[in-house]
Amino acid sequence: MILTITPTKLKGAVIPPPSKSQAHRALIAAALAEGESRLDNVAPSRDIQATVDCLTELGAEFIWAGDAVTVHGMGAGVMSPLRRMAHPVLDCGESGSTLRFLMPVALAVRGGGRFLGRGRLMERPQKPYFDIFGEKGIFYEQKENTLTLQGLLTPGEYRLPGNVSSQFITGLLYALPLLNGDSWITLTSPLESRGYVDMTLDVLNLFGIYPEMRENGFFIPGNRVYAPQGFCIEVDWSQAAFWYVAQTLGSTVEVGGMDPGSAQGDTAILEFLNRLAAERELSFDVSQCPDLVPPMAAAAALAPGRVTRLTNAARLRLKESDRLTSVTQVLNALGADIEEGEDFLLIHGKEMLQGGVTVDSWNDHRIAMMAAIAATRCGKPITLTGAESVGKSYPTFWEEYARLGGKTEEVTV
Repeated sequence: MILTITPTKLKGAVIPPPSKSQAHRALIAAALAEGESRLDNVAPSRDIQATVDCLTELGAEFIWAGDAVTVHGMGAGVMSPLRRMAHPVLDCGESGSTLRFLMPVALAVRGGGRFLGRGRLMERPQKPYFDIFGEKGIFYEQKENTLTLQGLLTPGEYRLPGNVSSQFITGLLYALPLLNGDSWITLTSPLESRGYVDMTLDVLNLFGIYPEMRENGFFIPGNRVYAPQGFCIEVDWSQAAFWYVAQTLGSTVEVGGMDPGSAQGDTAILEFLNRLAAERELSFDVSQCPDLVPPMAAAAALAPGRVTRLTNAARLRLKESDRLTSVTQVLNALGADIEEGEDFLLIHGKEMLQGGVTVDSWNDHRIAMMAAIAATRCGKPITLTGAESVGKSYPTFWEEYARLGGKTEEVTV
């Protein structure tokens, strides 16, 4: 989809969608449980649908009623008959969370599986898991967009770097309680994206799984059974960040439904915007909140007289796009002044961006939303290709944008 976006200020109230990160975690826990769980405020974005489809293939059942879903869990555990079933085929779409969370889960529940991916998904690194699989004698083979796993996880120590992606830690935290003995996750480097691990631990504790955080990792008791629960998904701070940036750029948008005490690491957007308003030169470490870089960059690019450095951002090169490059190229095309480094962005703020150009979303939902918010402070209309990419996490984004007064027109080719 190609959209022409005419610059205008936004006005009105908006409640961002439910947290995709929390929904993935709650759906997996409910699917593994023995019994029926009800999850409220679940938005079926493409990534969430991928997780639901994979969990259905693994053995759970989902019944939807609006934004509520009743989950009939598969009763995963040491004695589950699921282990004797054929290996599943799990289509993860473009969802990195789905793939990384469910790789160890599929090994624990079904002894493996064949994972399918699209876009850049299978280009994203899986080495921390592959190192473990080699050590544990688990077969793995990756060919283009297909990854095949075969084997059974065994209790014991699992060594992982903490600075590649917290998703590897989360996947093991879900799978290891299903084994017939205790296990340990030992972190071989400092933990980044700590907020996402905290979110995992909160959900696991709610569903009756109680990993213990240790000085350099986690102790996970084995022979556990997930207990069904009722749960309401929080509003997503990573999506709310775009509307908070719109506020900063002069739109009168009221963001509702937010929990300032949330474990979501992307609550950091408020600290960043407060500091951006107060400091002439700002250095901000994004290692704990990498998904915020697109909205942060848009805000910094339109903060006149400010110089902003977003640091420790190397992992952004492994997202749906190489986000250090895509953020830089899209915003600079609009007229920003951004320098891209190996693991940082250096941004010199301006009063306005000129616009008047065509930019691509890079098939990246956060780049598309960044461009839309930046367009509110452009001098001329912009054209955005790949605008449908928002469906990965925020399917109603363009409807909300229009409801708030944003002016978009689809271009027919």
